Amino acid sequence: MSLTYFTPGPAQLYPTFENHLQTFVSGQLGSISHRSQQYRDLHKFTVDQLRMLLRVPQTHAILFLGSASEVWERVLLSCVELESFHLVNGSFSKKFYDYSNALNKYAHKLEKPMGQGFTAEEIEVPQYAELICVTHNETSSGVQMPVSEIHKLKEKNPNKFIAVDMVSSAPYPELDFRIIDTAFFSVQKSFGLPAGLGVWIVSEKCLQKAEYIRNQYSIGAHNDLPTLWKNAQSNETPATPNVMGIYLLGKIAEDFNRIGVGVMRRETEQKAALIYEFIKNADGFSSFVKEKASQSQTVVVADTISPSADIIKKLKEKGMVVGSGYGQYKSSQLRIANFPATSIEEVESLIYELGKF
Repeated sequence: MSLTYFTPGPAQLYPTFENHLQTFVSGQLGSISHRSQQYRDLHKFTVDQLRMLLRVPQTHAILFLGSASEVWERVLLSCVELESFHLVNGSFSKKFYDYSNALNKYAHKLEKPMGQGFTAEEIEVPQYAELICVTHNETSSGVQMPVSEIHKLKEKNPNKFIAVDMVSSAPYPELDFRIIDTAFFSVQKSFGLPAGLGVWIVSEKCLQKAEYIRNQYSIGAHNDLPTLWKNAQSNETPATPNVMGIYLLGKIAEDFNRIGVGVMRRETEQKAALIYEFIKNADGFSSFVKEKASQSQTVVVADTISPSADIIKKLKEKGMVVGSGYGQYKSSQLRIANFPATSIEEVESLIYELGKF
């Protein structure tokens, strides 16, 4: 039986993935040198497609790493000499904060319980914090910070760097990279690809800060920002990259561009509205995130009266896989991914089966 995955990552593979993979294999692209012109052309194609999709200006580089978790470390080493500031309202924003402490930075945080969001107005950034770390979409709790609030936060603090984790939402958020210094995501969620590739969008200002810090402290030896940036100018990477991941990402981004990111955003909102409407009206379910403005459009988290494991088991028998709650909420919540790989019809089928509970 074929399964449809509504899991928040790894997630459902995008429908065109298999054809693109076959093209990669038949073209023997897994064996090409990463110093060849063939690879440089492949690399450039993916960067160009992402730049178009996310409207990334030429002031920012698009770099490839092993995962978004690796980007946490690169961002902190590159942009923080001494102090960082973190908005924490879930497990992944907390891990970003923990990384800063592990790197011996002085990490400040404004913390809220899981399920609650932030507005720019309520946030006071510590005076000496150099970097504001924001999670656009908290995968563990289904809280999304409106892009307008992220932009306001940067505008309130123009002299500080801002980093946006959009791991489980890109390409949905329409970030303005004229004011956003750096953002990042991984490919196993909304891009519908297997795990193993992180994408780091980073400004020239961040590069300058990294070069300044490097004269005083270590910014790491592997994949440090100045080296990544230098290689990217010739469409290369410092070490042998995940060529297959980069190729597939470029082809999926091209597919997204053909559809149009505006169309994809509207479809995402349409599907999310169907799920939230069901949760609101159905017995046995309720939305974990109560404030509508903070409800994620890409990862819907529902409280359940029945044990979530029972619901997950029954859904799998119907060919559908949803995620359990995260951490302490594992047995009492469902996490339903709403990524581009699942259609409106598939979402409607999921809601129909959930309705039987």
